[in-house]
Amino acid sequence: MGLDQYAAIRLDTKDEEGNYESEELAYWRKHPHLQGFMENLYVEKGGEGEFNCVDVELTLEDIDALEASVKGDELPETGGFFFGDDSSDYYKESDLEFCVNARKALADGQTVVYSSWW
Repeated sequence: MGLDQYAAIRLDTKDEEGNYESEELAYWRKHPHLQGFMENLYVEKGGEGEFNCVDVELTLEDIDALEASVKGDELPETGGFFFGDDSSDYYKESDLEFCVNARKALADGQTVVYSSWW
């Protein structure tokens, strides 16, 4: 068990259960400070309840803020029972690559979402 995190392009099609299908953009395993950043976004966007197994839609402004936080080593310190230790240095290049890919997807008119499960 542990924190699994995903970023994806949400497709317009749905599966048999009515869930949107998606195309993976990024995957992280136990990147707690990224989780804290995304949870803060979720709350700012009106999300309520536990931030687990829910999507948060990302805008260009969100991606810009994420990139600035990653480059400035300013992701919010976040912990949780299943989250693991700080892995910001380990994932820094992957985070920045995700920002590039997310911007391209958004420029192409696609919807980018982040989700996690712990």
